[in-house]
Amino acid sequence: MLGQLIRFAIAGVISTAIYTAVYLPLSAHVFAPKHAVFAVPFAFAVAVVAGFFLHSAWSFKGHGTRDTSGRQHAKFIAVQGFGLVLNALFTWILTGPFHQPNWVPLIPVLLVTPIATFALNRQWVFG
Repeated sequence: MLGQLIRFAIAGVISTAIYTAVYLPLSAHVFAPKHAVFAVPFAFAVAVVAGFFLHSAWSFKGHGTRDTSGRQHAKFIAVQGFGLVLNALFTWILTGPFHQPNWVPLIPVLLVTPIATFALNRQWVFG
């Protein structure tokens, strides 16, 4: 499991870099600061596509089985949807009611969401 966690972390850093590269410009230049949450779905969509290929081919390679019926893809999307909701909540709360800069939500996005999605991916999607 330690190897999976390390590979997941590396893939997560790559996915997070992609998320950040899409989120920050959108939240700074396209959407008003109090509407930074609108950048989350766009950033998440790009990062999740990269994340699926990284995690299925590398992070969880050799763990569990691969389902070609589409169920595994649906589970992965459900887990990522949960991650999207977490990221949107962090962003909405921190940039809305708490009036924080658009980069502040990246802190819980980096610390909380990956742990939650790792556990769900390992046990439910790729288990």
